[in-house]
Order: sequence, then structure tokens, then C-alpha cells
Amino acid sequence: MTPAGSGSPFPPHFFQREDASADRFFYESPRLVTHIDDATIEALTGLYRETLPPSSRVLDLMSSWVSHLPPEVEYARVAGLGMNADELRANPRLTDRAVRDLNAEPTLPYEDGSFDAVVCAVSVQYLTRPIEVFAEVSRVLAPGGLCLVSFSHRMFPTKAIAIWKALGVEDRVRLVATYLALAGGLGEPLVIDRSPAGADPLWAVAAQRAGD
Repeated sequence: MTPAGSGSPFPPHFFQREDASADRFFYESPRLVTHIDDATIEALTGLYRETLPPSSRVLDLMSSWVSHLPPEVEYARVAGLGMNADELRANPRLTDRAVRDLNAEPTLPYEDGSFDAVVCAVSVQYLTRPIEVFAEVSRVLAPGGLCLVSFSHRMFPTKAIAIWKALGVEDRVRLVATYLALAGGLGEPLVIDRSPAGADPLWAVAAQRAGD
């Protein structure tokens, strides 16, 4: 299996990283920081407010100590899957938590159709097996459920994949859209630009789980 996953159209070198050591070492210490500025966080929260209905079941993929969900909205479930247990415990929005290195084990420990939405914020650039991961996202989404992947321009450069660092903004958007298209079970990806003026940029790619 290549790092991108079996049958991937991408060459393996696209997913190489400067730091090829196991990710558990890089993420073993908690980082209680944010990776986009306040205006962009507000823009992301606004996007969630518009797209994630109250009482829905949400999976925060590659989660951390903050989920950027609108504070006034109540959800039936907010599951967090991330790399550091301390960060996940510090996140007050999470109803349940799971620690998993998706680059080592690109599966999700949830039943089919468990969620109405899966969000992944400013982390997609670190996935070395993205098609496998998003195939799992498709599996755990209920019919009509939403996959929403957001990203900016910041990253941990030694852990970001080579192709991400080589591409410009428009091609990064296309890359994420291609991941979702190849995952199977998701509809046509929609590109969203919510970049605030004078702040960190914010782009998102969204796709809905096909109905049964």
C-alpha cells in the first residue's frame, strides 16, 4: 500500500514529509494554541453556525482543545478524534473523545451512519492517507450528512505533506476537493471562501453524503 492508500492516483512522493518519524512523537506534548487568528476563528465559527444544525451529531476530526463551534448552539453529540489526550480533555465541547493517529491507522472507531456532520479544521495538510480517511468519513456519515474541511495558510512545515507545500491556494482547494471526490459516497464538492479582510485566509470544501 502506498502512503496515499491502495488505488490512489497520486504518486507516493506527494505524501512525503520532512519529518518522517511517527506522529505520536511530534504530538505527545499538548499544544494549547490556536492556528488561525481571531477574525478567522470567528469566520469559521460563523460557517459552522450556518451549516451545522442544532441537535445534530458532529465529529470533530483531527480535533484539539478547541472546536470553534458556535457557543450558543447545542448539539446532540460532539465527538473529538485527535492525537493528544490532554488536548482532547481540555476541549469542553466534546461529549466523547478518541485518540488515533490517522496516518498510521486511517480508520474511524464509529458505527456506520453515526454522524450528521464531520468537520476537519486546519489539519488536512498533515494526512498522508487522505482518500482512506475520507472514505471512512463517508462511511460514518448518515445519508445527507455533511463533510466540511477547512484550511488556511499556516502549518507545521515539517509535518505537512510535500504536495501541500508545493501548491498554491487554488490548487490546494482542488486537491481537497479531489480527496472528497475519490473517497466515494460523497456528492460534488463545494468550495467556500470565508477569508476575512486583513486576517488569515479561510477556505473550506464541503460535500454531502449521498442518500441511500
